[in-house]
Amino acid sequence: MASFLRRKEALSRIYNSILHSKPSSLHRHQPFRSTFPSQSSNNYLFRVSAHPSFSKVHQASLFRNMSTVASIGSNKEGLKLLVTAGPRAQKMVGIWLFGSAAWVFSMVVLGGVTRLTRSGLSMTDWKFTGNLPPLTDEEWLQEFEKYKQSPEYRRVNKGMSIEDFKFIYWMEYAHRMWGRALGIMFALPFSYFLRKGYITLRLGLRLSTLFALGAGQGLIGWWMVKSGLEEPASEYVQPRVSPYRLAAHLTSAFIIYCGLFWTGLSVVMPEPPVESVAWARGAAKVRRIALPVSLLVGITAISGAFVAGNDAGHAYNTFPKMGDTWVPDDIFDMKPLIRNFFENTSTVQLDHRILATATLVSIGTLWWSTRKLEIHPAVRSLIGSTFGMAALQVTLGVSTLLSYVPVSLGTAHQAGALTLLTLVILLNHTVRRPSMSLLKSLPQVVKTA
Repeated sequence: MASFLRRKEALSRIYNSILHSKPSSLHRHQPFRSTFPSQSSNNYLFRVSAHPSFSKVHQASLFRNMSTVASIGSNKEGLKLLVTAGPRAQKMVGIWLFGSAAWVFSMVVLGGVTRLTRSGLSMTDWKFTGNLPPLTDEEWLQEFEKYKQSPEYRRVNKGMSIEDFKFIYWMEYAHRMWGRALGIMFALPFSYFLRKGYITLRLGLRLSTLFALGAGQGLIGWWMVKSGLEEPASEYVQPRVSPYRLAAHLTSAFIIYCGLFWTGLSVVMPEPPVESVAWARGAAKVRRIALPVSLLVGITAISGAFVAGNDAGHAYNTFPKMGDTWVPDDIFDMKPLIRNFFENTSTVQLDHRILATATLVSIGTLWWSTRKLEIHPAVRSLIGSTFGMAALQVTLGVSTLLSYVPVSLGTAHQAGALTLLTLVILLNHTVRRPSMSLLKSLPQVVKTA
């Protein structure tokens, strides 16, 4: 509000100086009569900015902020803000939501480290509220004895020392407690903002749903771990969690993250950055391509969960061929046929390779097809960044495969998937359709002279 008033005063001074120096040029325009500009006052701003006496610096500043000003000023004409207590409240809620999203991001990365270090099955029981870790040697021995009864110890870690057990236990314990801490960090500010009246009913319902999903995520996590504590069907099979349950756990985390990040963007940026009708049309063309590309990115990320759940990254550690062939002979060995796409190591890895390649090609096509479009510079920059991240993610995936899935590269690859998903969410939010009131207030093109 304060920054807008300063811009209003500066524009008024410029207008008055122009009016006094050339009374015939702008004598029909009226000065500001309201705090927020209406559609006619937006046209007034555009006409003043196009005047030769209006400096390029002031002009660039004006158009850079027009969409934000219009989004606030058009609230009475149909734009429904998620936070209505003013800019300060918007900033506070936005910081909280972005902080929560970053916390979920760290949870996904920590979960990847836990899985890659085979720490996820070290805790053989679970309590919703959590419990204290072992504090004495006797308590550590008791926990170790529980772990010795698990299939993973008998078939994989037999003879493990107590010190090695402590490492994997602490990894899993940190992952679980980090999730519980997120619940507290989310719930306390949520209660505060509700009490202050910052949050609208629509936002409150959305955040309540995300909070419920977060609480359910703990249950899904234990449901997943429990599958790894069961005796495998064959003595030649290593115990591991169900790939279906792992995919459900990861998908749930992705949904919570996307919901928090999108909502945070909607709070701090209620209108997309459009400054002309031409840019709005360009954004619409980008949107038609970006949405299916985003779905492909999400499907590729989820297919990675099945790669992890089947330990498929430890098979066929060659690229671009899988061993000596392009397509392994056993990709359809399981019956019924559908099982191969979720449980067959060869098929799961082949699917992930195809999906990753298709994702890179589709994002590259998006970048190529939008090179000559009239779009906001921020949109163009986002498309380039997304293409670069997709190329980096494919490079990380190939490097992880060729290196037999070391913890460092495997973790970076999982973080890269969520980073790429973040960029496509940001792109879709940036090119979303503006409100009708904002569209009506826009000039046909952005004039720079």
